[in-house]
Amino acid sequence: METLVGLLPIILMFVIFYFLLIRPQQKKQKKVQQMQSELQKGDEVITIGGIHGTIHALDEGTIIVTVNDGSTLKLDRSSIREKKND
Repeated sequence: METLVGLLPIILMFVIFYFLLIRPQQKKQKKVQQMQSELQKGDEVITIGGIHGTIHALDEGTIIVTVNDGSTLKLDRSSIREKKND
């Protein structure tokens, strides 16, 4: 019983660590993956590098993004940070 009481602070710290750091990060990652899987042609997006553009074409793992000056970039789907709201 004394061993359990001695381990209780460590267990409590792990539980707090889980609910304050690990779980919110997992939720955020799941939300980003869902957004990336729901991308469609014509969506305006921002990449991880800060490039703003419009999706021109989609493939299973890649996306072709057209930027304002007419240039096209071929990017991994995972490089999309967020989808702009219209």
